[in-house]
Amino acid sequence: MSAGFVEPAYGVRSLGDVVPAIAGALGLRLGDGSVPSGLELPEAFSYVVFLVDGMGANLLRRYAHAAPYLSSLLTTPGTAGVPSTTATSLTSFGTGLPPGAHGLVGYTSRIPGTDHLLNALQWSKEIDPREWQPNATAFQRLRSTGSAVTVINKREFEGSGLTEAAHRGADFVGADKVGERIAAALSASAERGSITYLYDGDLDWTGHRHGVASSPWLQQLSMIDAEAEQLRESLPSSVRMLVIADHGMIDSGPSDRTDVDSVPGLRDGVALLGGEARFRHLYCHGGAVADVLATWREVLGDRAQVLSREEAIVRGWFGPVSPSVLPRLGDVVVASQGTHAVMSSVSFPYENTLVGLHGSLTPDEMLIPIIVD
Repeated sequence: MSAGFVEPAYGVRSLGDVVPAIAGALGLRLGDGSVPSGLELPEAFSYVVFLVDGMGANLLRRYAHAAPYLSSLLTTPGTAGVPSTTATSLTSFGTGLPPGAHGLVGYTSRIPGTDHLLNALQWSKEIDPREWQPNATAFQRLRSTGSAVTVINKREFEGSGLTEAAHRGADFVGADKVGERIAAALSASAERGSITYLYDGDLDWTGHRHGVASSPWLQQLSMIDAEAEQLRESLPSSVRMLVIADHGMIDSGPSDRTDVDSVPGLRDGVALLGGEARFRHLYCHGGAVADVLATWREVLGDRAQVLSREEAIVRGWFGPVSPSVLPRLGDVVVASQGTHAVMSSVSFPYENTLVGLHGSLTPDEMLIPIIVD
């Protein structure tokens, strides 16, 4: 941790280490067969992974009264990657790779050679997800060992760009309701050595709309807690349930936001603004990086860490960065501190309607539960 930030624990206890650790617990070989020493999981007949979008470890601890079952099991947390956002995290989980290797480096990032952004959640029909993320996923590598791998998610996500980039190689089961998800998990996990992955995005959606600790968010957390407990009770004791999250969340009020389109100078030298409110990628005009760095550092002060791409890479924020991924990272990156957010009323007006945000490296955003029961 530095300057109030939590550095990603790649190779030790991050999202990218979860599937390799499960493979080790199941006695399977994944890649070179190694298992990160910092994440060792107990042996089991099979594993069911329940990923709750937006359920940070700090939030689960702070609001334990709303989630008595999960909070009672909370132990040493792991970390998301950088940025701490859904597309990046789900791809790290599905591939076993850090963002600098798999290339989904934010909610939005530049399509190299263009002045356009790829929205990693909505995707673009012009971008082949298998080319954007060409590495074999951890699910594919597990499949090659003969292990059964199943993804249980809402039907609308079947065949999406993010699903193809992050989770290809697994059987997809569409399930929109809790009962469907639990029944599908019970069926899929009946095969020895299998991995079953369930995703629930409702807590994240509620936090974005209403804020963390709002009445709707607390009610949703209670529902997640009940779903996890029901899932555990439905599974045989020989099957391990692993509960994780992709990131946490903070609330950002109107008085702690900077609109780049309202502050003179912040757009100067910036050809394209990407990322999201808590972690911006600034793609600069040729020769403008030094001036952009100086201007943004002066304007934002201690409300954000403003780094050049090279500085962020040296810090290890993205893990080892592949040459093809390098131009997707901003020439300058802006990681907000505290509850600050960098908005753009012109480029990203929808973000102004959100209360809960994530993407930066604060403990509430970066620390995630890794719960085994």
